[in-house]
Amino acid sequence: MKRLFILPLLLLSSLAALSQDVTGKWSGVLNVQGTRLRIVFNIEKKGETYLSTLDSPDQNVEGIPCNETSFLGNTLKIGVNSIGARYEGTLENDSIKGTFAQMGASFPLILAKTEPEIMPLHRPQEPKPPFPYYTEEVTFTNKRDGVTLAGTLTLPDKKGKYPVVVLISGSGQQDRDEEIKGHKPFLVIADHLARNGIGVLRYDDRGTAHSTGDFSKATTLDLSYDAEAALEYLMGRNEVNKGKIGLMGHSEGGIIAPMVASRNKNVAFIILLAGTGVRGDKLLLMQQKALAIASGIPEEAILENEKLNAPLFHEIVNSTDTVNLRANLMRTLHSALNENDELKKNLTPEQLSEMVKETVNRVMSPWAHFFIKHDPYPVLKKVKCPTLALNGTNDLQVPAKQNLAAIRQAFTESGNKKLTVIELEGLNHLFQESETGLPNEYGVIEETFSPKALDAIMRFICAL
Repeated sequence: MKRLFILPLLLLSSLAALSQDVTGKWSGVLNVQGTRLRIVFNIEKKGETYLSTLDSPDQNVEGIPCNETSFLGNTLKIGVNSIGARYEGTLENDSIKGTFAQMGASFPLILAKTEPEIMPLHRPQEPKPPFPYYTEEVTFTNKRDGVTLAGTLTLPDKKGKYPVVVLISGSGQQDRDEEIKGHKPFLVIADHLARNGIGVLRYDDRGTAHSTGDFSKATTLDLSYDAEAALEYLMGRNEVNKGKIGLMGHSEGGIIAPMVASRNKNVAFIILLAGTGVRGDKLLLMQQKALAIASGIPEEAILENEKLNAPLFHEIVNSTDTVNLRANLMRTLHSALNENDELKKNLTPEQLSEMVKETVNRVMSPWAHFFIKHDPYPVLKKVKCPTLALNGTNDLQVPAKQNLAAIRQAFTESGNKKLTVIELEGLNHLFQESETGLPNEYGVIEETFSPKALDAIMRFICAL
């Protein structure tokens, strides 16, 4: 899951007095609890106004607008309210020495006018051709939405009839390999399964790479029909065992797989990789708290963040008045902000108003609005096929204990005893062996997908 809800604030620039030239690309490395995190500020000057953006290469993030950029005398100040961050430093010769603060925690950060350090990527699990199995580039159509999906079908060979798994990616635009930070987990999974007698169909999300459609307007429900189109495509392939077609979804894909299985009897099994069992609003609050604690954010700041987000999510979940929802959300958020002394101290009324507008626009997007309201629990209760739910103890985006417990309870209530739940020690949201589970580790870790998880998947499918 790549969509992390952090309250976005105002984009604003401040006037700066004439001084030394501070424009250009400034980069440095934060040390956060032993983890190195590269930070890049891109500063330009238009007239007397400084503008800047923030890049975080290790989190695959570029161009975050900075709402405040000033350079007076030798002092540089940059505010990035969308992530609750601020940098202040002093220019000394060819470097800027200062402090990066975020959500109550502060870290020393020295910036230099150089390109950010390039960290070599070593991905030992990524398979290289030639492959000892059959691969084919395919397309199939979601007729409901008029979307053509492009993907890769992997089979042990063309001679037999094999069980096949459809891989469904997590949130955000993903290609068929679910590539993130130089890792290609779906490629690694497909390779492992094909070498062991199981076919795989993986595809580019709509509007991504070679697939058509508009991803920006798609909800999780819309994407479930893309996955169902993949299922129907496989039903027409001679090399496929029609009685053993399954769905394997990662993160948001773990929400989609039960949706399809609950309405289509051709789904023989599903595998939930960090799938959710709780409603979207609860998951996002849970996610924010877990990430903040692991990042060393003070408890007071965590509680303040929850006070801002919880009323907003509550309004979305409980509203039946879609016509007036936007206005109601703006009132709700204004009320929550007025109780936050720290924000009122640092932001003008105009900035607070812009913050409210930008935040409401974000949560009112089709994807966010649906995700916050959606409860996977009733859908899970409708699943009749064998199901494997996998999660890692270091998953901070879909915390394991709460979500696996909810999945168990849904199956217990429905009477479906064909559920296998496995909690894998030390694995993060991407199913890598990890130290903290924080997203800034994802690209640093060389492992793409733990052999422990691959083995659990293999054993489950082979036992069917």
